[in-house]
Amino acid sequence: MSLLERLNEDMKQAMRNKEKEKLTVIRMIKASLQNEAIKLGEELNEEQELTVLSREVKQRKDSLHEFEKAGREDLVEKIRTELQYVELYMPKQLSEEEVSKIVAETVAETGASSKADMGIVMAAIMPKVKGKADGSLVNKLVQQHLS
Repeated sequence: MSLLERLNEDMKQAMRNKEKEKLTVIRMIKASLQNEAIKLGEELNEEQELTVLSREVKQRKDSLHEFEKAGREDLVEKIRTELQYVELYMPKQLSEEEVSKIVAETVAETGASSKADMGIVMAAIMPKVKGKADGSLVNKLVQQHLS
């Protein structure tokens, strides 16, 4: 089942169950996917869909951070709920140990030895963990491996 089909099914279910917040988030995700498809002028493949979902997660995490700093608890709860719904459509996230193993393998593959090689390592790792690991975690682990 494609992501769009899954979203349509979940949207129908949310309507039946009168889950307003979930319905709103599903509609936002669908709109983002459709806007991206229009922008590219073609149907989205799985990797492109993952890119859009990752962008949605990142936007919500950034908003969550800003609202927490501002002390807006009403908005913090709303964004947390949205984030949970968006993450339902993301692939299973890798654990820190799994990401660390990938980082170690990639550092060995690229022959990186210092922090100056960080860009090379990050460019090699990110396609491997796209949508499965947070970029800031990957960055932290790469820095640890290269120091």
